[in-house]
Amino acid sequence: MAKTILATAALLAAAGLLLQASAQRGNQSDDVRVNAIQAPAHPLPPEADTARVTKFAFLAYGDTRSAGPSRSGEPAPDGREIQGPHSAVVDAMIDTTRSLARTDFPVRFVVSSGDAVFYGLNGTMWNVSYVPVVDRLTRDAGLPFFFAPGNHDVTTRRQGDPDREHGVRNTLAAMANLIPRDGSPRRLDGYVTFSFGYGNSFFILLDSQIATDEKQLAWVTKQLEGLNRSRYRNVFAVFHDPPFDSGQHGGPLLEPESAAIRAVYLPLFRKHHVRMTLCGHDHLLDHFVERYEDQGKTYRMDHLVSGGGGAPTYVYRGEPDLDLYLRENAAQRVRVEHLIKPGTTIEDNPHHFVIVRVDGEKLSLEVVTGPPGPYQPYGQRRVDLQ
Repeated sequence: MAKTILATAALLAAAGLLLQASAQRGNQSDDVRVNAIQAPAHPLPPEADTARVTKFAFLAYGDTRSAGPSRSGEPAPDGREIQGPHSAVVDAMIDTTRSLARTDFPVRFVVSSGDAVFYGLNGTMWNVSYVPVVDRLTRDAGLPFFFAPGNHDVTTRRQGDPDREHGVRNTLAAMANLIPRDGSPRRLDGYVTFSFGYGNSFFILLDSQIATDEKQLAWVTKQLEGLNRSRYRNVFAVFHDPPFDSGQHGGPLLEPESAAIRAVYLPLFRKHHVRMTLCGHDHLLDHFVERYEDQGKTYRMDHLVSGGGGAPTYVYRGEPDLDLYLRENAAQRVRVEHLIKPGTTIEDNPHHFVIVRVDGEKLSLEVVTGPPGPYQPYGQRRVDLQ
């Protein structure tokens, strides 16, 4: 059955589901060199130097792009102006970083699950609308910034397609100062796929637009197989398309990229006891908990969707159909709980980011809106993931 899902995913992706491929971009040229986001003022130390760190925090968010062209034919805001909603979220991130600096959980870096701009092939959109906003995180807050690409950045087209390669080049140009260089053991050469370790936690950022790509899968597998789990107690996977969600891209709809993540990566993540996936794609907050058994022990993997970085907000659409997934993985007694559901109105799903606190093997989440607001989706300011 998994092979059928993968074949279907490949066919649908090849058919081209990408709206922005035909986007109206006014007089903007795609052939504009993308500026690199500034290197962080306080880069992460070498992995070996943080081996004793067991308490820290990081920020997670995604989907910062603008809306597309208007019905009247006006071009997308990206490329013409700074991303205003994204900038408000970054304001709140900087404030949070300063407020936590002298606590037991200082913010050490930011991870983004993609969709930086509306049309990633267009260099002007990166340069005018996105790069200056993220520069504030790396320059003013001094934070390292780690990015996994989305469909609006690199398209959903096959490996080798000229449009996809153009989007990959632009993404790599923007992130040139932020990710490991080609040739690094923590980087898949030529891909927007890499990993890093900090303290007792390890992070893998992969390209879910090519979830069926064998080279990427082999590299991610090798990273997990070679990991020192006596040190790296928590493993996080960051990518764009969530395995489960209930917004515009989920509910009764199972998109090919999400189907491929379920079929290809979730079995690998269960095998290596990945603790959490951090995704976007749907412009809202959504949270599923997957429990499974391995060698007589029960494990928990949280699947968090945080796509509230500034893109037009989505709403709850419906519950995903998990019958096939649960049947295929019955041997591990897989169970999935929908912990937090999105709201049913735009106002119920504000722009936001998530503070992830790491305390040994204990994790907690706090959702912060930008600009600040009363949003408490868990019913309290901070929730522990027991």
